[in-house]
Amino acid sequence: MTQGDKFKGYRGPGLETLKRFNVGVWEDVCVRSAKGEFRGIILPRSETADDRHIVLKLDTGYNVGVAAASCIEITSKGRREANYHIQENEFPTDPAKPDVVLFGTGGTIASRLDYRTGAVIPAFSPGELYGSVPELADICNLTTKKLYGVFSENMGPNEWIGLAKAVAGAIESGVDGIVIGHGTDTMHHTAAILSFMIQEPAVPVVMVGSQRSSDRPSSDAALNLIHATSAACISDIAEVMVCMFGPTSDKYGLLHRGTRVRKMHSSSRSTFRTIGDIPLALISEAEIRPLRTDYLKRRPDRKVKLDAVYDDRVSIVYYYPGMKPDVVDALVDNGYRGIVIAGTGLGHVNKPLYPALKRAVAKGVHVFMTVQTLWGYVQMYVYDTGRDLMDLGVIPAANMTPEVALMKLGWTLAHSDDRDEVGRMMLTPVAHEITEREPPDGYLILQGGLPEVERFLKSYQM
Repeated sequence: MTQGDKFKGYRGPGLETLKRFNVGVWEDVCVRSAKGEFRGIILPRSETADDRHIVLKLDTGYNVGVAAASCIEITSKGRREANYHIQENEFPTDPAKPDVVLFGTGGTIASRLDYRTGAVIPAFSPGELYGSVPELADICNLTTKKLYGVFSENMGPNEWIGLAKAVAGAIESGVDGIVIGHGTDTMHHTAAILSFMIQEPAVPVVMVGSQRSSDRPSSDAALNLIHATSAACISDIAEVMVCMFGPTSDKYGLLHRGTRVRKMHSSSRSTFRTIGDIPLALISEAEIRPLRTDYLKRRPDRKVKLDAVYDDRVSIVYYYPGMKPDVVDALVDNGYRGIVIAGTGLGHVNKPLYPALKRAVAKGVHVFMTVQTLWGYVQMYVYDTGRDLMDLGVIPAANMTPEVALMKLGWTLAHSDDRDEVGRMMLTPVAHEITEREPPDGYLILQGGLPEVERFLKSYQM
């Protein structure tokens, strides 16, 4: 092994520390540091990473960075270079099975660990997916198409429009269902905008992601992908949906409507929740059980209403106490045409913002109010504050979540800049983004987590 291979990617203090203790990448080491002891395999570093840390792959599957300056002793237990490889076989086809297209945009779903860099990379060809999740061949005939390979925070208007057109084209070609692999961080944004861009899609359009990559024992990637593919094949719900874990266990998944779903936890596998309503369906290995009946049903005609447009001159303002008017002024001065406010309570902001909001409306900026509580409706008639804001031209956005309102406002402004027409389009439901009322169980904090809650309560019963 050359010196370069032994210390691949390390430089500066990290490289000096490895040389001092005569250890290198792929060695199984015990590191004694000022922060405690760590046992794991030294991973290579990307050349763009910082030079101050040594990265270990722990037995738990997690990576940890140990500050080089804190290392007191590093002892090698031997070399354990991993050769992680997914068996790639030809994906079998069966004329009797449904045809499904899986569009890839990036994210943790359908991924594997690249031990050259310690990074997660896609495992996306049908052969790779068959090698890693062979159950998919029992469900459908799968075709994969990689549209993008980006982290979800890099999805934007160009990607949304391209994805919508690709999905519409696949539906019109006669496929039986669509699965979209997507990073979880902004999946609810994409689900919302696709619900406006792809209306009445004729077949299920199921977005799916993974909170934990497939190299980790706790990964939810395979089961989420199996559930999503099953929903795309046999569900009669022909809408844009998100399919992810229900409870933190692998007992079942949930199908969430694209305009009512939101990521609610940074790392939990049961992170996605339906806001202000109940999910569309429960999905498990044995069944797909609809939880409601007001959904668009699968049709044989394969027609779809494609409306893939977006004006990105829109923004969310998350109100906080003491906010100054220059926040709003900056958006107006920089040419933004729409502002969604995530207000307090029933839809409020402080009085110092009033002149800025009045100026924004006078300049033709469309301002809509949502609530940062997420659950519940904007109710601006209750207090003087709300009525004063409406007098300034701020429009209450019913029970749209702030993110959904943002997506719809960008889509709406691509059609019209007329104040009355924008207001009409925003407040006319397209895909259940506004509901007439919340059901009694709409505020369902325990959604998908009841087994864990019951166990918790039993442990405290007197």
